[in-house]
Amino acid sequence: MNHNLDALFKPEAVALIGASIKELSIGNVITKNLLRYKYSGAIYPINPKAEQVRGIKAFKSILDVPGNVDLAHIVIPPSFVPQEVENCGKKGVKVIIINTAGFKEMGKDGQALENEFLTHAKKYGIRIFGPNCQGIINTELKAYCNFTFTFPEQGHVSIVAQSGGIGAIIMQAVHDMGIGMRLYASNGNASDISIPEIIRYYGNDNKTRAIVIYVESLSNPKEFLKVAQEVSAKKPILAMTAGRTDKGAEASRSHIGGLAGSISMDLVFKKANILSFDNLEDLCNASEAFASQPLPQGNRVGIITNTGGPAVVAIDELVNCGMEVPKLSQNAKDRLKETMYSSASINNPLDVVATAGAPQFQSAFEVMMNEPAFDSIYLTFVTPPFVDCESVAKTIVEINKKQIKPLVCNYITDKQSWESTSKIFKNGAVPCFDFPETAAKALSSLVKYKNIKEKKKRNIQIFTDVNKNKVKTIIENAKAAKQDVFTAVQAYGILSAYRIPVADWDIAKNADEAVSIAEKIGFPIVIKADSQSIIHKSDVGGVVVNITSKETIRETVTKMQKELHQDDLNFFVQKSMPRGKELIISAKKEEGLGHLIMFGLGGVFVEIFKDVVFTISPVSDEEAKEMLNTVKAAPILNGFRGEKGIAKDKVVEVLQRISMLINDFPEIKELDINPVFAYEKSICAVDVRIIV
Repeated sequence: MNHNLDALFKPEAVALIGASIKELSIGNVITKNLLRYKYSGAIYPINPKAEQVRGIKAFKSILDVPGNVDLAHIVIPPSFVPQEVENCGKKGVKVIIINTAGFKEMGKDGQALENEFLTHAKKYGIRIFGPNCQGIINTELKAYCNFTFTFPEQGHVSIVAQSGGIGAIIMQAVHDMGIGMRLYASNGNASDISIPEIIRYYGNDNKTRAIVIYVESLSNPKEFLKVAQEVSAKKPILAMTAGRTDKGAEASRSHIGGLAGSISMDLVFKKANILSFDNLEDLCNASEAFASQPLPQGNRVGIITNTGGPAVVAIDELVNCGMEVPKLSQNAKDRLKETMYSSASINNPLDVVATAGAPQFQSAFEVMMNEPAFDSIYLTFVTPPFVDCESVAKTIVEINKKQIKPLVCNYITDKQSWESTSKIFKNGAVPCFDFPETAAKALSSLVKYKNIKEKKKRNIQIFTDVNKNKVKTIIENAKAAKQDVFTAVQAYGILSAYRIPVADWDIAKNADEAVSIAEKIGFPIVIKADSQSIIHKSDVGGVVVNITSKETIRETVTKMQKELHQDDLNFFVQKSMPRGKELIISAKKEEGLGHLIMFGLGGVFVEIFKDVVFTISPVSDEEAKEMLNTVKAAPILNGFRGEKGIAKDKVVEVLQRISMLINDFPEIKELDINPVFAYEKSICAVDVRIIV
């Protein structure tokens, strides 16, 4: 299979199977778009009845076309598509965009048609884009192989969207902002050419500076992760997904299922070093900064303004986004005093005052750009009617061209009245935003990506002291018995095999055995009902703690036998540990992705406060540390108001051991250790549940 997508994005000739003379048909619109955008390659409308389509000679069949065809559109009823794919194969077409809908999204019959045209395509080595899709745009070659309505200028932002509607919104926004676009793709059902392939293509495209993606689901999450990690190391990927409030995830029988919800896509973005956004506006605004600005060296920002209030609003947002606003050095102040008006406020922010002209702005930027304390520059510029604003804009553009430090501008004006000034900024690639918060967020996105690029290399710990054969035997025996919920013996056996600290325990069938075990491990003890059918033991009276006598053991076991009525009921007798900080460590298998790992406050707190964080396995040492530091209870774990902190290094190690366990044995669907008691120098797993 040919994975080079040049024939898709750089076609020398395009055929349109289903090119119609009807003005309001997709086949006609695509032809019109190619002509309007001044596509320089050959255009071959295919229509068995028409002599011409929009003034271009039409052909009855793709097989009648005299020249070579790189790319063909198919815009005909679904039932005719497989035969046309066969004809394209005979013609030597390299890529087909199937705009037609009515395939797998319509059920079994549609899936059969899709399978049929894919079989034909594979036979001839044709790549399929779609079906049920918009198409592509290449602004450099003017290849408008798409039926949308925006005609963007050339730029450095490339877009790929799973949803054509969202793709159209992003493309229009980028166009309206005057950013310019490089490449565009919306691949619909993605029966063949995938979003990861498109991202890789954009990553290898030297003229693409930033990649914007919108995805709702991933057919192959691991491929997406691999490709995105490779590409994000070279250039920024800005992403958004939908369904952030969706609660339709499959309800699970353990804690993590109810808490994971629909966050998996954001976790994928984070694991892949992708910048994730909550809304399309912030996404598009950030793309404007990435399209023209260099990356900053750090998070320290110098502020230049000719009006006070908006700069104050900007500072609040900058700080909220993790930026620092350092003071001006004395050297910088001395230099600025020589050029600024006497009414100027020579600090950071530097208020040059409303009457400042090009000389004052020139001096302000020269000092700020060369000030070691600043990594980037934030500008607030209002267009006073008593200032030569065009000269100011030209000065700022010349500074911007030098690309010394990134610059964003909160541009406050009436764009119709100050059209020429606005045009200077646009042509000079100065990213301008209407609101101070918007400009601040865009600038902070540059810093976030810089931090991602400089993130420490992930170290995935491989532990050599584990007993994989023991775990393998436990799981194989459970499968043979068609058992999905592990007993306590099995679950604690697995933890012990991977050297995860647990409280001393043993299993009893009756009260006499429970007494014997208690005498061996020492009072006080805990007794837990052990049965495949009992998931949350506390809810059914299956846990009794702090038992200090033989009599209480007998009473407890007798009561459980009477009330729980399980044929496989045993009694898990465990050493009662002193109460520490209660934590939870869990894992849940996600189809096609691997496992989610969850960490947070445990015990009943996990249900009440839901103070948990997630990541995707395998978990590196840095990721494990980050999990401990990002829960809201982090100050408690570190030690708060005289209370001692916990052995965080031990928790980090257990997170990595759990990660290794589920990667070694991916058949584990869910693992829930809750609570884990954490102390100053040690930790101990107190309860565990495993489902395969």
